[in-house]
Amino acid sequence: MIKRIVQLFFIVIGLVLGYALIPVLFETMGISRPPFDNPYFGAVLGGSIFAIVTGWLVGYMMSLIRWVEDRFQRMPLPDMIAGIVGLIVGLIVAYLLTPTMVRIPIVGSVVQIFMSVLFGYLGFRVSYAKREELKSFLPGKIGSKEKKTGSRPGEHKILDTSVIIDGRIADIVGTGFLDGVLVIPSFVLEELQHIADSSDVLKRNRGRRGLDILNRIQKEAAVKVQIVETDFEDVQEVDSKLVRLAKKMQGKVVTNDFNLNKVCELQGVPVLNINDLANAVKPVVLPGEEIVVQVIKDGKEHGQGVGYLDDGTMIVVEGGRDYIGTHVDVLVTSVLQTSAGRMIFAKPKLLEKAL
Repeated sequence: MIKRIVQLFFIVIGLVLGYALIPVLFETMGISRPPFDNPYFGAVLGGSIFAIVTGWLVGYMMSLIRWVEDRFQRMPLPDMIAGIVGLIVGLIVAYLLTPTMVRIPIVGSVVQIFMSVLFGYLGFRVSYAKREELKSFLPGKIGSKEKKTGSRPGEHKILDTSVIIDGRIADIVGTGFLDGVLVIPSFVLEELQHIADSSDVLKRNRGRRGLDILNRIQKEAAVKVQIVETDFEDVQEVDSKLVRLAKKMQGKVVTNDFNLNKVCELQGVPVLNINDLANAVKPVVLPGEEIVVQVIKDGKEHGQGVGYLDDGTMIVVEGGRDYIGTHVDVLVTSVLQTSAGRMIFAKPKLLEKAL
C-alpha cells in the first residue's frame, strides 16, 4: 500500500509539472499546434515521464520509509513524545525567523527551507537526549509516581551476550541467588540473532543455545525479566553500549568476559562475573586432606600425573605417571590459586605410607 502511495505521489508531481510547464516548453520550441498546446496533454505526458523516470527512486524511498518506521516502532513512547515536542519547538523557532530569512536576496526561500529542517532536527535531537531531565519537570502525580516506582541502584542485572551463551546463568537464576530484575538489552538480542543466523555451524549453534537459554530464563518465576529497547546510535561496540546502559540504569553488568569485566571496573560500573562465582564456590581443599582422583595424563615435569575434580579443578600428582588410567588415593600437599583458577598438588597415599 505504501509503495502505491509513493508511486502515486511521483505521478501527481509529474501531472502538475506537465500541466504547467510542458505547453510552455512546446511553445518555446515553436510547436503550438494541437495536441501540444493542450495543458491536459502536457499533464498526461509529464505524469508518464515521471512514472518511468522515478521508478528506480521508489525502491530507495521505500527503504527509507521502512527504516524510519522501524526506528519509531522500537522507540519507547515517552522518548518519542519528547522528540516530537522538541521537533515542534524547533519548527516554531524557524517560523519566527522566517520574516528575516525571506529578505535575503535570491536564496532567501532556500535558506528558509534549510533552516526549518535544521531547527526541527536540532529540536528533536536535543529534546530526545534530554528526555530524562524533561521528566523531572512533569507536575504532580506523574512525577510522584515515577519516584515511587523508581528502581534502587543495583537492582537491574544487565546480561551480556557471552553470559547468555554460556548457559550457567539459567541455573543460577533457578536457584534464586539473583534478585531484582534481569535486563536483556535489544542490541544483545540482535547480536544473538546475528550469531544464530551465521553460516558457521559452531556460531549458529552457540546463538541458538543463547536464545534457548533466554526462553528458559523467561519461564523462571523466581526473577523478573525485562527487555529494554534503549540503544545508543553513536556507539558501535556492544560492550560499550552495555557499560553506558548500566550507568544510565544504575545497574550491574552480568558477564563472564574478562575484558568487559576490566572495562566495567575502570569505568566504575558494578559487575558480576560468573567465572568468579564459579571459582568462589569450588570445594575448599586443605593440605593434608585425602581425596580420590583419576589420573588421566602426564604432567609437565618428569613422573607427574594430572587429574581433575568434578568441578574441573586440576590436580598435579607427584609420581602419578605410573597410575595413569586408574583411580588413586592422594594426599594434598599444597593448593595454588592462579588467575586461571585453582591448582592442587598432591602425592599418592601409597607412596606416603611407604616413606
